[in-house]
Amino acid sequence: MSISVTYTAVLDVKRSTAEHVARLLRNHRVAAGTRKGRRALGCFRQAVLVLRWFVDGTRLSQLARDNGLSASTSYRYLHEGLAVLAAGAPDLSTALERAKAAGLTHLNLDGTVIRTDRVAAPGPNGADLWWSGKHKHHGGNVQVIATPDGWPIWVSPVRPDTTCARHHGLIDALNRIAAELDMPTLVDLGYENAGDGFRHPHKKPAGGELTEAQQTYNKVIRGIHGICERANSLLKTTFKALRRVSLDPSRITKIAAAALVLLPIERDRTI
Repeated sequence: MSISVTYTAVLDVKRSTAEHVARLLRNHRVAAGTRKGRRALGCFRQAVLVLRWFVDGTRLSQLARDNGLSASTSYRYLHEGLAVLAAGAPDLSTALERAKAAGLTHLNLDGTVIRTDRVAAPGPNGADLWWSGKHKHHGGNVQVIATPDGWPIWVSPVRPDTTCARHHGLIDALNRIAAELDMPTLVDLGYENAGDGFRHPHKKPAGGELTEAQQTYNKVIRGIHGICERANSLLKTTFKALRRVSLDPSRITKIAAAALVLLPIERDRTI
């Protein structure tokens, strides 16, 4: 006969974070006209369920068992929490307005691949849609705009390729803010020829060498832009859910947006 073992666990988030998520869920239920007593979990317990998945990467089967829920109900509660949180993430224009108001000297832009357990899915050209040749695993690409010190202020919708920046209006928007405010965006060579608003290292010419001035420029640009990797690291180290996603890759859009909303609440910081 098998005997289950129970134990006490501590979720490593501030209580105020859980209460904030619970308030968002309560407001959502009120707006949807959900009657009292019609849910298996109250708003606070649902908030804890969502945060356990986000922060600790707890499996849905475990969350269902711990809360006496069916697997389908647990998935529904999780996706509802993701949608409620993601709704509070700034769109691109709002994020750039905040950067403008903060008087930032420049922005950083970098992409990150969120690993997924997605099985092969054929794309338009027959290639595996969500396979990352560079990283040798399945994943979705998300673009992250960060402040000069590497604080993330915007995340893009996910795409299954590495051309994210050219699919979200980013190029035009960042070129425009650079022209208007002299606020360039630092990037790597993947954004070569994106426009005058971007600053990236010089590419070594075929069969030639970079000048001393170009080499110095590259060291400066790479050193400053390297700080932006902190933005992706902050998101992934704070939220285990972003290290490996077992849901449909398209869900990464809401997961990343929800993480962007939770991070400043948990870290007590804004732009």
